Amino acid sequence: MRLLILSVFIIGIQSLKARQIRSVDFKKIHAEISIDTILKKVSGSLTVYFKVLKDTNTVSLDAINMEVLKPKKTKLDIKIEPTEKKINFYYPFISGQFYQVGFDYHAFPKQSLYFIDDQVWTQGQGKYTSHWLPSIDDMNDKIEFDLSIKVPHGKTVIANGKLINKAPQDNGNIIWHYNMEHPMASYLVALAIGDFDKKTLSSESGIPIHLYYKPNSENYFEPTYRYTKQIFDFLESETGVAYPWQNYKQVPVKDFLYAGMENTTATFFSEAFITDSIGFLDRNYVNVNAHEMAHHWFGNLLTETSGKHHWLQEGFATYYALLAERELFGDDYFYWKLLQSAEDLKALSDQGKGEALLNPKASSLTFYQKGAWALHILKEIVGEQVFKKAIRSYLQDYSFKNVSTSNFIDKMEEASGLELDSYVINWLKQTAFKANDAFKSLKKSPFIMAYFKLSALREKPLSFKEMAISDALRFPVNDYIGQEAVYQLQDLPIKQSISYYKKALETNNIYVRQALAQTLTEIPKILKEEYETLLDDDSYATMEAAFYNLWFNFPENRSQYLDKMKGIKGFNDRNIELLWLVLALHTQNYHLDKQNQYLNKLRSYTHKKYGFELRQRTFNYLKQLNVFNSQNLSDLMNATQHHSWRFKKFSRQLLDELLKDENYKKRFNDLLLSLDHLKEIEYLKAKLK
Repeated sequence: MRLLILSVFIIGIQSLKARQIRSVDFKKIHAEISIDTILKKVSGSLTVYFKVLKDTNTVSLDAINMEVLKPKKTKLDIKIEPTEKKINFYYPFISGQFYQVGFDYHAFPKQSLYFIDDQVWTQGQGKYTSHWLPSIDDMNDKIEFDLSIKVPHGKTVIANGKLINKAPQDNGNIIWHYNMEHPMASYLVALAIGDFDKKTLSSESGIPIHLYYKPNSENYFEPTYRYTKQIFDFLESETGVAYPWQNYKQVPVKDFLYAGMENTTATFFSEAFITDSIGFLDRNYVNVNAHEMAHHWFGNLLTETSGKHHWLQEGFATYYALLAERELFGDDYFYWKLLQSAEDLKALSDQGKGEALLNPKASSLTFYQKGAWALHILKEIVGEQVFKKAIRSYLQDYSFKNVSTSNFIDKMEEASGLELDSYVINWLKQTAFKANDAFKSLKKSPFIMAYFKLSALREKPLSFKEMAISDALRFPVNDYIGQEAVYQLQDLPIKQSISYYKKALETNNIYVRQALAQTLTEIPKILKEEYETLLDDDSYATMEAAFYNLWFNFPENRSQYLDKMKGIKGFNDRNIELLWLVLALHTQNYHLDKQNQYLNKLRSYTHKKYGFELRQRTFNYLKQLNVFNSQNLSDLMNATQHHSWRFKKFSRQLLDELLKDENYKKRFNDLLLSLDHLKEIEYLKAKLK
């Protein structure tokens, strides 16, 4: 009975939202916003403009736990009343009339607006903007949002639209006025505040592209944003529709919840993607960059009507990002990525866990990768030129509107003259992944056929595949086929495989050499000198694996390896530096006078001032070494309340493991007296019970 009541309640809420959309069309929201970073409070002065479509006595904005302070005077006696989840306007509103309502408010957001050290940023994915800005938690009502944000002098503000001006105030603050020209769904409203510099590029069509970065990190700018202009120009050309917004901005923020978020004109992305030229090989921003940029057509310009059609956003952004990467990195890369996703989807499907694309509760793998595959297959069915014509028509006819799958399919049928009922059943409605169709498509690539031919030999003895492996390692080496050849060597006796390992090292192909570094962990002395050259490869992943393997295999040379790798940071999570510290602590007689310094340096990276990726890697090392000090335990308690659910889950699991040890249990009990934050205290008390 309880479940029935709950379902009726949810249906009732959805019905109310649908009813308001039919009754009211919100046109514009202008908000003047001030943020108190000490109290973690938002204060705002908001004016909303709307047209009534049907006579009604109540108009509502979604607003979570907000207090209305002072309604602005108007000619009409409109009553404004906040509830726990809404701000209601009461008045006999008349169909066809335009209205303007203004009020001041403040809120203490529990989510969607985050205070991270010296940064403030928002993440409104889905329906969370209403935690900090009165808005509409329904993507079917698109609104023009103009934001004015007050910040102290010296801070930079990034928000939707075009920066109109920066107005200095007598108290030293500055108000940044941003203007949007077109409407968008509320979940795409965003702001970021912090210490940023920027450089501006221009697309071929003249759109300004503002790229932000932290001061004193200019060396990371080019590798991080590499290919941004090329991606932008490609998407305009490929879709056949000009970029629909005033400008495009990108800003990296600390401890972001996801890889990136396509806020209209202002993509926010994780600092984890900031890279130098060496890190670019293994962890770059290109795919996320292209994905979030593609959303500005698919998701921002055209927005799904409901979660049932979520693939129209994520599947399209995934596919167009892959097309952009094909333009940059070639056909082999394109087909390799399609193969990887096909294997993942087939594995899920074979387990009986396949999902229909039109299932609103489907997984990200389905929405993103199966959605991309559905588009790839559809393009092959109708032909590339017809596909492009239909996409252009689809984007143009539904600009700044909401769309369903039937809208898209209608455009494809109109352009192609085909009936696509069987396609809809097989690719959009069926839960199983059409693996045979996918692999048939993949076989159109000569590279994939060559890869399949080699991979089919995995279980064969070396005598059966000597020539195939030799050919795979012969110049010019294909990145993926060369790697496959190395992977097939790892279970063979070293006497049989050593000549092929030599060939792999001599290829100077960085991906082939990386595969060797990660699989050949027991290094024969005859390969020692050549293996050591892996430490000089332009890949932090290769360096990390080779460094550890050499240190482990050749104890007599440990100091030499440590000296060589000292001072190399690695990725943004300092993978090389952390490994160096751990190995230095375990190398006999290595800088005995600095051992405490090394240990303290390692321990320092659990602090909340560092990104959670670095903190998590450090916690793992400290667990292996069993060298947590009191500050590390305090940092762990802080991490158990982190806003990133993955890091929070990791931290809570680590805490549970440590509490199994009576010594740690006592140390955590003693720690209770020194914790400052109530949530940490309450959580630890509950665990200690």
